[in-house]
Amino acid sequence: MSDYRLHYAPDNASLVIRLALLQLGQPFETCLVDRATQGHKAPEYLKMNPNGLIPVLETPDGPIFETAAILLWLGDRHGALVPPPQSPQRASFLKWLFFASNTLHAGLRMNFYPQTYIGPDPDLQRALLRTTRENLVTHFGKLDALLDQGPTWFGASNPSALDFYVACFLRWAALYPAGDTKWFDLGRFANLQRLATGLESLDIVDRARTAEGLGQHPFSAPHPPNPPEGTVL
Repeated sequence: MSDYRLHYAPDNASLVIRLALLQLGQPFETCLVDRATQGHKAPEYLKMNPNGLIPVLETPDGPIFETAAILLWLGDRHGALVPPPQSPQRASFLKWLFFASNTLHAGLRMNFYPQTYIGPDPDLQRALLRTTRENLVTHFGKLDALLDQGPTWFGASNPSALDFYVACFLRWAALYPAGDTKWFDLGRFANLQRLATGLESLDIVDRARTAEGLGQHPFSAPHPPNPPEGTVL
């Protein structure tokens, strides 16, 4: 029996955790959260994550939610994906991991669901999207510049938790919301494009691609997914 059970929906933030578990070589079970029926708002799910967001990872220490928290917990538990607590690289890694979580991921959520943050007024939504997308381009530029510095924990030969997190951001920025992604052009960020292409050569990415129907180039040239189960919303 596996120590881990991943509650996931196709092409959601649970994809980051799937990639991390695969990279760690840890066996895990999956449990589909059906977003079409609001499975992430069901009482049993809310007992694990009262925020009603995906993912949740069930572990021997109990269920964990928040993508960055799961990544950090897994990395520390298994001695990979993140610099260890004693490493001089730990502080730099942590600040960028939480930049990814608190700034970039939060900005992408505003881009996907503006009505949640500003209400139903279309003019207000357009204003929020304009500012949010300008900020997101700036944020991606900072990550692209960071790769130029050659940190051992981002864009190196052995992928880190941050690599997988950012690669998924690149995918989602290019795909969602469907039909309204012209603001994002991966070609503007040569280093991030190399990161995305490099990860696509990994066997674990191929396994995730099959599990969630992600297509041939899930990060560098993504197409809408065709998952074998569940829906993408």
